[in-house]
Amino acid sequence: MKRSRINDIMAQADALIRHHGFTLPPFAYWTPQEFAANASKAQALIDARCGWDVTDYGDGDFDRMGLFLFTLRNGRLADLQRGGGMCYAEKLLISKQDQLSPMHTHVIKAEDIINRGGATMVVELYGSDDDGNFAEDRGGVVMCDGVARPFEAGEKLKFGPGESLTLMPGDWHAFWGEGGDVLIGEVSTVNDDETDNIFRAPIGRFSDIEEDVAPTHLLVSDYNTWLA
Repeated sequence: MKRSRINDIMAQADALIRHHGFTLPPFAYWTPQEFAANASKAQALIDARCGWDVTDYGDGDFDRMGLFLFTLRNGRLADLQRGGGMCYAEKLLISKQDQLSPMHTHVIKAEDIINRGGATMVVELYGSDDDGNFAEDRGGVVMCDGVARPFEAGEKLKFGPGESLTLMPGDWHAFWGEGGDVLIGEVSTVNDDETDNIFRAPIGRFSDIEEDVAPTHLLVSDYNTWLA
C-alpha cells in the first residue's frame, strides 16, 4: 500500500470514530517525531503494539479485502499464562461496506466482536475439525449478547448497532459491512497479531508499504524500524 493511502485511511477512520462518539487516546495523534521523542516512556505501548493498523492482507486492493484497526490496550502474555493480571485487549475496527476481512481463527484469543455503530456487520462462520482445522461441513455454537446461537457451516449472521457475538479459538470467521461502513469494537484476551492469526488462505497479516510520502502517524508495523 502507498503511505499516502494509509494516511488518508487514518484520517477517514478518525472522522468516523468521532462521528460515533468515540475519541482515540492522545498517543494516537503523535507525529513520528513525537513518538520517537516519547519512545522511552511509551515502551509499554510499543511492546504491546498499541496504535494504528491498516492492512490489505497483501492483496493490494484495500477496498475489496482489508481492515482498519486501532489497538487501544493490550495485556501481557506472561499474565495470561500465569492466570492473573492484565489478560485482556481492546480494539476499534472499521469494516467498510463489502470489504472482506478474510476467513481466519485464533489459537489463543477469544474475542467479543461488537457493532458499535453504522451499518450491519455480517459474520460468516464455520467450525473446526477434530484437529482444529477449517471444516467446510461443520457448524457450531457462538454466544450472541450472552445467548447461545447454533450456526450451520457457512451461515452468515447479521448484527445491528449494539449487537455482538463471542468467538472462541476454533471458530472460523470472516466479516464485512453490509449497507455501509461499520465501527466495530473488539474486546479479547491478550492479542498477538504476529502469531495468533490462522488464515484459511495463505495471506499476510501486514501490508508492504510504498513510502511515497511521510507518515502522518506510525503504524504498529512501523515500530521496529522507525523507533529502533
